[in-house]
Amino acid sequence: MLELHPVGLADKTWIDPIVLAENSPSADYNFGNIFLWDETYRQRVGRLGDRMITMLCYEDRPFFAWPIGGGDVSPALGELRAYAAAQGIPLVLRGVTADHLPLARELLGGCCQITPERDLWDYLYAAEALDTLSGKHLHGKRNHIHRFEQENAWRFTPLTADAIPACRRMLDRWMETCGEDGRDGIDDEYRAIQRAFAFFEPLGLEGGVLWVDGEAAAFSIGEMIRPDTFDAHFEKAYADINGAYPMINREFVRYIRSIHPQVRWINREDDTGRPSLRQSKLSYHPVGMVEKYKVVLSNA
Repeated sequence: MLELHPVGLADKTWIDPIVLAENSPSADYNFGNIFLWDETYRQRVGRLGDRMITMLCYEDRPFFAWPIGGGDVSPALGELRAYAAAQGIPLVLRGVTADHLPLARELLGGCCQITPERDLWDYLYAAEALDTLSGKHLHGKRNHIHRFEQENAWRFTPLTADAIPACRRMLDRWMETCGEDGRDGIDDEYRAIQRAFAFFEPLGLEGGVLWVDGEAAAFSIGEMIRPDTFDAHFEKAYADINGAYPMINREFVRYIRSIHPQVRWINREDDTGRPSLRQSKLSYHPVGMVEKYKVVLSNA
């Protein structure tokens, strides 16, 4: 019988091997993102054989993640159908990747409705391309970085516990620049980043800081999600410092490649449907997208 409980730091011990078994490039299937966004999604997790069940709630609407892990997925989907029916809630699966769709159709049958959720698709980049920024299509990024280097006394360092207070101050100042029109989802992200700072070492997160005149001007935080893929969870920079964003992007990727030389891909997550963020992510010319879909069992 399926039993779910609120997610806690102790769950990392059994969830990490399941994430490795899934071996997905999706940003949704790693303990870091599950734990960091818990204040927003109020998640409950449970183990069913070699798979993880995750129930989330957003705007008072419950839904489930795809039951990731190893082995046959049909028992887990069967348990989800039974659990949803017992709770009197519809069976809604979100973040279902294109790789999972054939199984969803096969095991849930023709009664499931499948809808692409473009705003949640992850952007995948070649790590080498973000490191070198070579080619005509990234000429503009190189120009911004060149200007940044000319105009600023800067340095890059790995993000350590000693640097977190400076990054907290930088984040608070960054938040002050977000007007009400630009705050959609920002408050949720702010809480997730503060959680990343608070649990940085226990979660095994990695990060980098860009310093200008001795003050933190940008930072990035992420984690490995499979042997060849690094997930950049958060990236923040002062927009009024020309080139700060492309600079922290390049320097952080170079740092990650230096400590994880096997990394070939960088997942920079989704754009949440924000036009400016979508334009920015597309301007780096992703090599692919992790497509995600909503699957609803129509007769649930």
